[in-house]
Amino acid sequence: MKEKAVFKLSAVDQWIGHPLGSSDWVFIDQTQVNIFGEISRWRTPGHCDPEYAKTTPYGGTLIHGFHVVSLLSHFFQASGCWPEDGHNPLNYGLDKVRILKPMVIGDGIRLRSHMTLLEAVPKARSEYLLKVAHDIEVEGIEGSAVYAEYLTYWHPKKTAD
Repeated sequence: MKEKAVFKLSAVDQWIGHPLGSSDWVFIDQTQVNIFGEISRWRTPGHCDPEYAKTTPYGGTLIHGFHVVSLLSHFFQASGCWPEDGHNPLNYGLDKVRILKPMVIGDGIRLRSHMTLLEAVPKARSEYLLKVAHDIEVEGIEGSAVYAEYLTYWHPKKTAD
């Protein structure tokens, strides 16, 4: 496979086991964590109460692991990793998710994802089920903080006859 090749469903087999790209950094602060806590109904002190969190072994509030996982679609789309000839992807689920390290919010943290295509299962009508590994990095923390295998079901773009 050539460097800078265009990722396409029609040539997806060439990409299996290869990096698709990395996302830009995403900034997350305490306000966003509090909002996620409200909408997920998991507004616990370790995530949403900075004064309480100072008394924990982490010394500060933590971003919810599911908050990070909820960013997978954003990381994939915003990084330009969508197949050029694909459209209307559907979230198909997750095969494996590991929250590997606590992520302390402090004055805010920056996250980004490094994505690799693990598998491409052909389906009817030139559709594909793609499994993409996300190694999510937190600025200032060594190694991956979250690992997730995200599944999306892709439809090919219709071509003009």
